[in-house]
Amino acid sequence: MNLSDLTPEELKALVSGMVDDRLRELLGDPDLGLELADTVRARLKESLMSTERLTGEEVAEKLGLHW
Repeated sequence: MNLSDLTPEELKALVSGMVDDRLRELLGDPDLGLELADTVRARLKESLMSTERLTGEEVAEKLGLHW
């Protein structure tokens, strides 16, 4: 297939797909596919099961951050 054979809509879709792919490469999750350590997995599971929630302000205060 030649680019000259594409309709404007097909060319736009092709370019859009290429840009999306490149952005995913550049901005994607660098940890994607990596394994979690058992301790991290257990802490995450415990955290997700907890009903305790903190606001953004509470987290900032605990970390000594000022908005």
